[in-house]
Amino acid sequence: MAPAAAPLVEFPLPSTVENIETNFEPFYVLHKAPSRKNSRKTNPCGKLRKKAKLSPSGPNGIENPETEERDDSTLEHLRMEAFELVWSRIETTIKDVLRDTNVQVFDDICRWVYKAFDAIRSSGTPSSSSASRPFPILTPADCKILFTGLVLTKNMEVVDDLLTFEELGSHLKSNRCHVASLSSQELSAKSSIDGCIKSLLRQLLKVTVDSADMFVLASWYREQGYYENPVVVIVEDIERCCGSVLSDFIIMLSEWIVKIPIILIMGVATTIDAPSNVLRSNALQQLCPSKFVLGSPTERMEAVVEAVLLRHCCMFSIGHKVAIFLRKYFLNQDGTLTSFIRAMKIACVQHFSMEPLSFMLVRSIVEEENKGFQDGNRALFLEVLSKHASDFLSDSRYPLVEGTGNNLGNVLSELERWQKGWSAVVQCLYQVGKYGKVQLLDLLCEALDPQLFKPITSENSSRLQQGKGMSFSSSCELQYQFSSRKDGYIYQAIRKVRDLPAELLHQLLVSWEKITGCVPEIHEKVKDLLLAFKLGDGKSSEKAIADVSKRHASQKDLFIKYPKPMIEKAESFLSSLVSEHMRPIESVPFHELICFKDVRKLQLV
Repeated sequence: MAPAAAPLVEFPLPSTVENIETNFEPFYVLHKAPSRKNSRKTNPCGKLRKKAKLSPSGPNGIENPETEERDDSTLEHLRMEAFELVWSRIETTIKDVLRDTNVQVFDDICRWVYKAFDAIRSSGTPSSSSASRPFPILTPADCKILFTGLVLTKNMEVVDDLLTFEELGSHLKSNRCHVASLSSQELSAKSSIDGCIKSLLRQLLKVTVDSADMFVLASWYREQGYYENPVVVIVEDIERCCGSVLSDFIIMLSEWIVKIPIILIMGVATTIDAPSNVLRSNALQQLCPSKFVLGSPTERMEAVVEAVLLRHCCMFSIGHKVAIFLRKYFLNQDGTLTSFIRAMKIACVQHFSMEPLSFMLVRSIVEEENKGFQDGNRALFLEVLSKHASDFLSDSRYPLVEGTGNNLGNVLSELERWQKGWSAVVQCLYQVGKYGKVQLLDLLCEALDPQLFKPITSENSSRLQQGKGMSFSSSCELQYQFSSRKDGYIYQAIRKVRDLPAELLHQLLVSWEKITGCVPEIHEKVKDLLLAFKLGDGKSSEKAIADVSKRHASQKDLFIKYPKPMIEKAESFLSSLVSEHMRPIESVPFHELICFKDVRKLQLV
């Protein structure tokens, strides 16, 4: 008989299999993992949601599910739902990070918009009789100037700009601006000014109109409260627009500037000279340009990598070869962030397709957010996850390690604790590496390389291979010898510490203190090192000196432990962190649960 397992409790998320398949086509779909029993045949189109039959005899008024034979579709469904929740968390994190990287520039643009709006209003508003006439007001040339913001995106692909300008539009709307966007297709050679006007009317008036008449827009603006809020028109990519169509559009807007105080924002992917290469001279004469520069694609990519793969918003991780592939993919795609994110999403899909126990990743998210659960349902769902997972622990591919109680909940807790320490050290290295222009993705690829980290003793190595006689937490805490390469990024970062002046060293230690806040054993050492620096510079208060004396009353004094000059203390400390906490994930027991490392599968997709 097949072993009995807890049946599936209805998962309280709104997603469906149909939605998953629709979102991923035509790139990829989520496939079932192979059955552990070859004799069992399942229908891939079978019903995935099995509602549990509840017994009336459950304790505390909560009914217990009846025992039934585990169906492969149940586990497939769990993995699908887990993927949706995990990727939703990653996607939200990415959007937040990209918005945060641009928020300062967005604020600058918003302030500029209102300054330009005030300048337009200062030239006077039309009388009611003039405003009611269905044609522009005749004004001097200097009153027809169109304030134009040139936003340098530095992207080679417009796909990366779409989200940026969508976020910019939302930011301006939240600051009481009327906003409309025009794509390069709407300003192409096949289009016309009429099409642009209709698009503006459709977006601003929220209705579809047959006639392309700017007077309709002027009448709407007067009804909204004349000269109270600016109208912003965003052209997403000037280089892809037809120069003659865009030039005619700009001249038309300048004719109506008195009745409709429009402010123009144009995305520029290459250089600030792009408008002069695209527009006619008579259109250029109407512009009063201001320049705004967004972060480079590399800067945005590194922010995404730090948030998703270092801070581990959902425990999902990647192996060394996958990281190298993603780095090459990003560079080969001319630094297109959207392509990088898509490749990372495919890696996530592949992980949940191939790893039977990947559904356990949802546990940490459920425990953290309680998303969609009532108290009783949450506890019951976590119990069901554990029961389904326990059946796989006898599989030979997973080493049995002491101290886990054969409980994957304990395993995931230890993996999460290890992740925090590893991530903190990589981030500390990155803070130093910035002074030497070390890129985060380069550093990450090296930190994930299992060939560069070897157990310090042969005894530890033997125990690790056997997976016996050692608790899970102890196996994660084995000290590893980093095989330094003088041309390696980790070595460069460690050596860079000694080149820092005192002021930068102090800033570095302060940043380490913030980074390591979630890892107490490292955080305390950083605090002591920072205090040692202040003591050496005579900057510490008497209370701080008393505090460090108390902390070291029962152990070696910090200055005895580090008798070298302060620079060398910091370098030695960082080197010790690498040995103690930088064990690559592919060397950690049960890493298969959270780590995708099959680069061949990713390359095929």
